Amino acid sequence: MKIKPLKDQVLIEPLEEEEKTASGIVLPDSAKEKPQKGVVRTLGTGGKDEKGNKIEFDVKVGDKVMYKKWGGNEVKVSGKEWLIVKMEDILAIVE
Repeated sequence: MKIKPLKDQVLIEPLEEEEKTASGIVLPDSAKEKPQKGVVRTLGTGGKDEKGNKIEFDVKVGDKVMYKKWGGNEVKVSGKEWLIVKMEDILAIVE
């Protein structure tokens, strides 16, 4: 199944967080932080400003990004979890 976000939405594949702390303690699933990094997989059609001009995306497919901790909507398709976020909820590109 293909997912195509609408308007200024971006489809992100969340990256798994580390299962160990810096000191080597293994974290159980219940103690893990919600991931805030992912890879852009698909872009929407783009948003428009108040004058109707098309707004270009600041990210491209394949970019590794950081996004707001509680931003976006989680969706599950064919057993895989994805995140659909607004462009404004993407905070940075990770290089």
